[in-house]
Amino acid sequence: MTAERTVLARARTDAADCLVEADEPLAGLQRRCGGELPGTVAIPQLLEAVSKARAMGLKLARSITASDGEETIRAWVEIAPQDSAGGGGCAISVGSWQSAPRAAEPDADVAARRIMIDRAVAELTARLDPAQRPLVVEVSAPDLGELAQKLRDGRDRPWSEWLTFPDVARHQPLHWRLLDGARCRAPGSDRIWTVTLVPLGHPEPGSAGFELLLVADTPLADAPEPVEADDPGLSGFGRELTPVLRPPIARIIANAETIRSRLAGPLAEEYSNYAADIAAAGQHLLSLVEDLADLDIVDSDGFVTAPDPIDLADVARRAVGILGMRAQAKIITLTAPPVGESLPATGEFRRVLQILLNLVGNAIAYSPAGSRVTLALEKQAGSALVTVADQGPGLEHNQAARIFEKFERLGRSGDGGSGLGLYISRKLARAMGGDLTVSSAPGEGARFTLTLPSDD
Repeated sequence: MTAERTVLARARTDAADCLVEADEPLAGLQRRCGGELPGTVAIPQLLEAVSKARAMGLKLARSITASDGEETIRAWVEIAPQDSAGGGGCAISVGSWQSAPRAAEPDADVAARRIMIDRAVAELTARLDPAQRPLVVEVSAPDLGELAQKLRDGRDRPWSEWLTFPDVARHQPLHWRLLDGARCRAPGSDRIWTVTLVPLGHPEPGSAGFELLLVADTPLADAPEPVEADDPGLSGFGRELTPVLRPPIARIIANAETIRSRLAGPLAEEYSNYAADIAAAGQHLLSLVEDLADLDIVDSDGFVTAPDPIDLADVARRAVGILGMRAQAKIITLTAPPVGESLPATGEFRRVLQILLNLVGNAIAYSPAGSRVTLALEKQAGSALVTVADQGPGLEHNQAARIFEKFERLGRSGDGGSGLGLYISRKLARAMGGDLTVSSAPGEGARFTLTLPSDD
């Protein structure tokens, strides 16, 4: 430390970056950040600087920022590595110290991050319409198989009718605000579940439906094995690896989100960014696992669908509602068939919705900001058609010929996709007696058309 600079505090670390001794206020910050004295340096930016100085054998002087949960501290530190006679650690001098009350994080940000964590660990997820009736149900817990089947078979009834709520005294139908955060029991499960209901739509929450998440209070003692009650028996990857990979990946995502959002305690910004990268990579890996599971299903010899009479216009409007927020984030306008328009078709509801979500999701991903994605209906003899048209860059002729091939990504290496979505979608369409085709030209966008049988 130079003569011109006042030393406010001194500290010393050993060769293992353990804080051996420290003056106040550094000692207090060490404890408030969850560390001990002596103990490993618990202040992230200080630990990084000490490790670097010791490893390189060079003096370092820099400003560090830390948070103890109540205040944000900015300090100037000078770090000098010591030789083996001095313990092989570093001598630390603190030259300035400024603290200010930590700015409170907006409630909306806290709520959004908690929802992201619940999404990662939820063992049942569902999309509900504005009347809380289930549209799509996905389950990854064996003890929720019975509930999942009831929800899929009872799409004309609110989801909450199939569960019991010991802490909610009111009778059905229950307002969504009473259900959000409620504890419940599900048929076939001995565990207690906590409900997260995410209202969709603006300005009236819930006007576009809800996202339902069920999170267990306790994990299963045995490794969970996902139940897909209305799918044929899985084989290969889907049966063997998917139930094994889903839970640990979900936990990785949840833990990373907890770290990123600083719910477990104060953390330097760069470490929060590292955790965000881990969570994003986990989400990517989980989506690949889900795609490979779907691939195993549609490629199995016994794969069949369960077609029912559906309204293709209604399914198209639901797909637009589900992806509306994603489109708004990219400043893309989604145009759905107008309310009141109907187009009868024959197909399995959730599979048709899965196809349209893939098509609309792709259109949003590859369309420029300010453009439009349109879903248009058409009726032909014995067939019902819905076309998803975008204003993106379009496809070359050879690209259009390959786009439905397995693992085909047309050279796009950084979009996080698996190259399986369109392959799976076409397989599903053909399994329902229909087809999925594309027409496109460079600079003219792309038009994906789903064709389904129709008795009308």
